[in-house]
Amino acid sequence: MTSIPEALLWCLSAGTAAAVVLAALSIRARGQRAGLRTRLSAAEEQNSATLHSNTELSARLRATEAEIRHLAGTRLPDLTLALAHPHVPVPGLKDARFAGTETDHALSAVLEQVSDAITKERARVDAAAQSTLRGATTTIQALLYQLQTALQEMQHRYDDPSVAQDLLNADFLNEQALRRIQATGVVCGAWPGLTREDSYLAELVVGATSRLRGYERVQVSNQLRDPIAVVARAVEPIAIVVTELLANALHHSHRELPVTITLQQGNRGASVIVDDYGVGMHDDEIKAAMELLSGDDSLLLTQLGDPPRSGFAAAGQLVRQYGFGVHVEPSPYGGVRAVVYIPGDPLLTVLDESTQPMSVMAPLPHRSGMPERSHSALPTGATTPPPPAAAPAASAAPAAPSAASYEAPAQPAEGELPRRRRRKPVSELDESAERTDSLPPRSPEETGSRWAALQRGTESGRAAAQSEPPRSPEGNAQS
Repeated sequence: MTSIPEALLWCLSAGTAAAVVLAALSIRARGQRAGLRTRLSAAEEQNSATLHSNTELSARLRATEAEIRHLAGTRLPDLTLALAHPHVPVPGLKDARFAGTETDHALSAVLEQVSDAITKERARVDAAAQSTLRGATTTIQALLYQLQTALQEMQHRYDDPSVAQDLLNADFLNEQALRRIQATGVVCGAWPGLTREDSYLAELVVGATSRLRGYERVQVSNQLRDPIAVVARAVEPIAIVVTELLANALHHSHRELPVTITLQQGNRGASVIVDDYGVGMHDDEIKAAMELLSGDDSLLLTQLGDPPRSGFAAAGQLVRQYGFGVHVEPSPYGGVRAVVYIPGDPLLTVLDESTQPMSVMAPLPHRSGMPERSHSALPTGATTPPPPAAAPAASAAPAAPSAASYEAPAQPAEGELPRRRRRKPVSELDESAERTDSLPPRSPEETGSRWAALQRGTESGRAAAQSEPPRSPEGNAQS
């Protein structure tokens, strides 16, 4: 039997061990390769996710930049315009994906801060402008009142009819300027600038009418049951409001159409109702007018237009300060109806007509046993009603106090302006009463002849007025 050499056995054993080691190493290498492949696949997936994320971040960054440009180029300019004109819409986000996100909240915060800053700056600038205008209008208003007083003194001083007519024209023009300055000052927070005594509501309305061009178109109907008067502190504010409403009615109606004023008395106050037959107002115009007349919101001068229309704005400020009300609605005649409601407590009172007679220029009130008189402010060709033909001497005595208290208003001739009724000072009243007491009594024959002469003069005046051609109305006044 052949024996295997020991060296060969060692070689075989070494080869077997090497084969086992190689097999183990091969198996280990295959595992490492599989692990490397797995890690490589994961790395590739992670790299792909990173690339996708970077793409999304880039797109979001571009969208955010677009939103910021949209904010700066569109939303902020429209916001500043909407603060001055509320009907202008402010655009929202350009990309709806940002709704409710931190970006949306940040951009909204920017809009709010800019809006607050612009609002405060506008209010500051407007307050400074109002302060400047208030000071200027107060000074000009005082000068115009001085000019008015000077013109009135000149009217009493000169008896020449041509000079008196020129003075009346200048006084009326001064009244127009005074009304404009007064309304502008009231809008800027100034006091109306005039203090009056308790005045009959009918007198107040007639006085407001005389401030306007086209006053001859205004027809006043007094339906008051009692001698109602406005308390002193509210006379001028209510006169300003009635004047502005009348100016609006005259301006927006044809110059041949009348404007009617009706004075009504209720259980808790009185009303001045102004109706015109003009073009009327749309719903949005009535809404805007009521917002101005309510006087609730803080008003900026820039909201009054260019040129500023301060009539309704001034009325709204006075309504808020003095506690009466103004309502505007479509008129049943196709134009606009404006109602000024004056509460009885605390703005109305009742005067004693025996101690303070009503002006002869005011329309007669509607009372039982007394016919109503539809009164135009200053009718052309109007004359004093003739007295009885055979009035006794004693009938002239009751008229003496009224003649001493008031100057009989001169009727305007063709193209003339209205003459104001002026109350005489107390000293002149006393002197007039003393002169009346010192006069010798007239005989019945002398009194009868005077009445007859007055009647003849009245009849001739009426005949002359009827023979004159009708007078065309003047131009409209702007509100």
